[in-house]
Amino acid sequence: MSVVTRAFRQQIDEGILDHAAGLFARHGYPLTSIRAVADAVGLSKPGLLHRFPSKEALREAVVRRSQELQRDVYSQVHDMPPGPERDRAVIETVVDQAQAHPGLLSLTLGFHTLLETDARDAPGGDTRILIEAFGSGPEPEPERLLRITAAFSAVSMLVLAAHRAGKPSAWRPHIVAIACDSFGHPHP
Repeated sequence: MSVVTRAFRQQIDEGILDHAAGLFARHGYPLTSIRAVADAVGLSKPGLLHRFPSKEALREAVVRRSQELQRDVYSQVHDMPPGPERDRAVIETVVDQAQAHPGLLSLTLGFHTLLETDARDAPGGDTRILIEAFGSGPEPEPERLLRITAAFSAVSMLVLAAHRAGKPSAWRPHIVAIACDSFGHPHP
């Protein structure tokens, strides 16, 4: 298979995963049908099933991609000391990812996923690594967890609003500032 064909297929799969994640976030996994995902990406149901042989295979691919994005956030900040600079770097990375993958990040960043008693069973997969990106450890203090959840909720809602308004780049600095305000850090 040529490099161009492989890249094109990967781009198609990324689009499918992002749309599926967005539908899972909006309607819940049980209420999202393969037909709804296929319609959202402009494929026939058999065409979608050719790429992902079952709804469960699609869900697993969504969770796997979500976890890859979370690990990417962590890898970009893990060497930084905890504090305002690291918090801002996490937020900026998450905002950039959310703008590129709004469906995946709306599923991952849904406030309910961060407060699940067992994060591994959350719809967006295990979000502990994303929480740990802030340098708070796997189980931060309740106030810190609430601040992280507030920041992610703001990012999720505002990035989707920016997409709907057609202004993701223009709104980016404001989204970052609002999410950072959740931590109470002074602005740079």
